[in-house]
Amino acid sequence: MKFSEQWLRQWVAPELDAAGIAHRLTMAGLEVDAVEPIAPAFNNVVVGVIESAEQHPDADKLRVCQVNDGTDTWQIVCGAPNAAAGLKVAVARIGAILPGDFKIKKAKLRGVESKGMLCGASELGLEDEPSPGIMELPADAPLGADLREWLQLDGSIIDIDITPNRGDCFSIRGIARDLAAVLKLEVTAPRCAASDITSERVFPTKVALPEQCPRLLTRVVENVDLSQPTPVWMQEQLRCSGVRSIDLVVDITNYVMLELGQPLHGYDLERLEEFLEVRAAQQGETLQTLDGQQQQLTAGTLIIADAKGPLGIAGVMGGEHSGVSASTRTVLLEAAFFTPLALAGTARRYGLHTDASQRFERGVDHQLQQAAIERATQLLTELGGGSAGPLSEVVSSTHLPAVTSIEFKASEVERLLGVELPASYIADVLARLGFSLRENGAECWTVDVPSWRFDVSQAADLVEEIARVYGYTELPSREPRISVAPRASREAQLGVATLQQELVSRGYQEAITYSFVAPELQQQVLPDKHAPQLSNPLSVEMSVMRAGLWPGLIKAQLHNLNRQQSRVRLFEVGLTFEGERAEHVDQIERIGGIVCGSRLPEGWNASREGVDFFDVKGDVEALLALGNAQAEWRFEPAEHPALHPGQSARIVRVNGSDESVVGWLGALHPALRAKLGIKVDTFVFELDVEPLCRGQLPHFQHLSRYPEVRRDLALVVEESQPVAELLDQLRSSAGEWLTDVHLFDVYQGKGVAEGHKSVALGLTWQHPSRTLNDSEIEQWVADAVDSASQHCGATLRG
Repeated sequence: MKFSEQWLRQWVAPELDAAGIAHRLTMAGLEVDAVEPIAPAFNNVVVGVIESAEQHPDADKLRVCQVNDGTDTWQIVCGAPNAAAGLKVAVARIGAILPGDFKIKKAKLRGVESKGMLCGASELGLEDEPSPGIMELPADAPLGADLREWLQLDGSIIDIDITPNRGDCFSIRGIARDLAAVLKLEVTAPRCAASDITSERVFPTKVALPEQCPRLLTRVVENVDLSQPTPVWMQEQLRCSGVRSIDLVVDITNYVMLELGQPLHGYDLERLEEFLEVRAAQQGETLQTLDGQQQQLTAGTLIIADAKGPLGIAGVMGGEHSGVSASTRTVLLEAAFFTPLALAGTARRYGLHTDASQRFERGVDHQLQQAAIERATQLLTELGGGSAGPLSEVVSSTHLPAVTSIEFKASEVERLLGVELPASYIADVLARLGFSLRENGAECWTVDVPSWRFDVSQAADLVEEIARVYGYTELPSREPRISVAPRASREAQLGVATLQQELVSRGYQEAITYSFVAPELQQQVLPDKHAPQLSNPLSVEMSVMRAGLWPGLIKAQLHNLNRQQSRVRLFEVGLTFEGERAEHVDQIERIGGIVCGSRLPEGWNASREGVDFFDVKGDVEALLALGNAQAEWRFEPAEHPALHPGQSARIVRVNGSDESVVGWLGALHPALRAKLGIKVDTFVFELDVEPLCRGQLPHFQHLSRYPEVRRDLALVVEESQPVAELLDQLRSSAGEWLTDVHLFDVYQGKGVAEGHKSVALGLTWQHPSRTLNDSEIEQWVADAVDSASQHCGATLRG
């Protein structure tokens, strides 16, 4: 928010220079980015009038002007095309020094003597772009007056970086209100009485979406003379605020927006058809905005329209064909209150970042519209004449923001700030800031928040308001006092840090990716998952919440591969979001990883074999083993849209009769890798953190003094038979003293029928109190083989 120091002083008059004002505003939480002069240094430039302008005898583009500067008439040669008799101009006298240390001297141009210079606005540093002609001053400019004094160019421009929560300070009124509260001064607002109604003309208005536009005000002003130029004082205030002067109506609406904070729009009423309506855009509608761009409107965008079609994007920018022009005689002024959520992301979606959208997105006072339209009417009728009609209002009281009331105790100030302030001082500060207080006991109040402070919702916010007025530098510095009791921890419950440390020890690096991803990437990787779409995304590539960790990890892998990092081992712990509607989203914490490249880091003694499915499975098994509940976990072959059909498995946790899928493991599908441009084999995994952290306490078992007995079996099963199922059958049927069963070899080839495999297993028995005999062992082996044969189709290999 940029504004001139003089404009602010019209509202509040502190006995401080510009630097002092900037310091007090910064200390009050409105950080001043810069204080710079309104105009660069120049002197001896006065208001003059061209008495005559004749063609130069030897130059087609030059004119010989006789210029009266209030003391005498001087001959000045000028090349500006707009130099004409009777025009008030800025005259640099002999000896004047212009910006850039340019000194005006007596000169001859093509043989004709010139005693001075007629200045353009850019030559005086009042415009950034070079102006095509000289600066035209209004006819009532006082002849001979010093230009700097007359235009008040000796002040400063203050540039404030407004935080998103202080939308009320996008106006001179809001900044003056804060400065006055800090300095204990009064705010002097410009007088603006209700307009005299001298016309009965109204224009029909309606609102189709009152929940997005609870209030819409319009007023017709007839017989306006837009040939009148915008007064210099208004042009200067706009220039100091970084706004270009366009025409009287646009300048007035911009001026009121900067002054009060309410964006306004002026329509040429003769160009409108039947009515003015706030509604949602329909698919296929287009609009040519004031910047000349043809916008293809997205269905659902809030727009302002008439019977013919869209007139503007609500709260962002108006359309070109309905704007005012020099021929406009009847103006329709419009002021609306749009809810911030209704316009969230609209300006970014269309690439239209305007002063209006900046204010509406942060929030505009919902009680400001009438005051703003009355102020605009006052200025328009004073400067352009015309007859004002009655106000026309469409309002939905149920959708307007309700008054926020906060129960507040003086003791909260000491508790949060560490300083005891008198209750009278607290009440005075809040009252100066516009809050209404009702006593509710000793040093306790019910505080009603003013309509422009929609960022205040709790007692802590009120304490912050008191702190910034009291002065952050005045608050005492104290060492924090805290009493912390040790928190009991469950030994069986793992922490996320344990999982992270395990993967780091296995050569992984932790990645932190955005929780927002591109919808196309998520659809490719997780087509069967639904995640909410952001209403106000940072960009198109980050417009949906992630339903899993793989999209972010894949993007991180590609970033590394594109920078010649061929060996990638990344993991991430973070929340994922599932649910089609934002109100019903499941947030699930997961841990995921992505691996590609060689199995071992490059070295003279390391093989260059690439990582495979079983390497990553081993890393996952190491995570599962941390909870000391390996027996509850099972890997099952299953298909996933993003994984290679032959190299994928789901991870299941078995708890009694309950089974739940808690994760996936596998190689990325070749077709998916081709779409994403990944040329190397890539393996991924993802597991829910909660069941992974739920472990078991270790239990001590006495060591047996008696020998263990081992028998090795070679069973032939079909190639598709999962070995895990075979192991489960052996464990359940090989006797109660079976202590271990493990796989030590898989063979396919000569001696084994095609489509089958030979699985070599070692079974170990041990009794705690005696030696097992051969007959017992043989019986258990026979039972185990029979069970494997019945349930898995296994046969002993001959």
